[in-house]
Amino acid sequence: MNSQAIKLSRLYLPALFICILLISACENSLNDIQKIASKEENKPISRSTGVDVIYSDSAKVKAHMTAPLMIEYADTPKPYKEMPKGVKIIFYDADLKESGNIVSDYAVQRDKENIIEFRKNVVATNAQGQVFKSEELIYDMNTKKMYSTKAVEIVSPNGDIMNGVGADSNESLFPWHILGSTGLWHVDEKKLQ
Repeated sequence: MNSQAIKLSRLYLPALFICILLISACENSLNDIQKIASKEENKPISRSTGVDVIYSDSAKVKAHMTAPLMIEYADTPKPYKEMPKGVKIIFYDADLKESGNIVSDYAVQRDKENIIEFRKNVVATNAQGQVFKSEELIYDMNTKKMYSTKAVEIVSPNGDIMNGVGADSNESLFPWHILGSTGLWHVDEKKLQ
C-alpha cells in the first residue's frame, strides 16, 4: 500500500466505525417497544378533582356520588376508574329521601365487569339505621347485589352487634346475610316475663 492509501484508511476507518455505532444505537428491539407500549397503556387518560355525579334512572334520582379525585384508565383491556382519595355515595328512595349511603377511603369502578369495589374503612348505612363496617364492600350492578368476603361488623340502632367473615345483601343494604356470624344482642328482660 502506498502512503496516501494508508492515510485515507486511517481517516475513513474511525468514521466508518462511528457510523456503525450510531446506526446500531438507533435500533430498538421488539421487546423494548412492547415494554414502552405496556407502560403507556396503564397511564391515566383523565384526572378529575372535586367529582360530583348524580345517577338517575327514568328521570328519577337514584344516587349522588362525590369524590375528591377520580382517575380514569380507559386505554386498557379492562377500563376502570379509580378513586384513591375516597368516595361517598348517597342513595335515594322514590320520594328523594336518603335510603342509605356508603363511604370508603378508596374505590374502583370496573367498567366492563360493571362493579364498584369499596376498600379501606368502608362504612355503609341503610334506611333501617344499620351500620355496616368492613375493609371491603363490592357492588355488582348487574345483579344489584352487595357483598364482602372480609371480616364485617353490623351495628343496629338498638346497639345489637353482628360480626362475621363475609356478608351479602341487595342494593338497599337490607336485609344482610352474614356468614359465620356471632353477635351481641340486647334483650329486654321485662318483655320476657
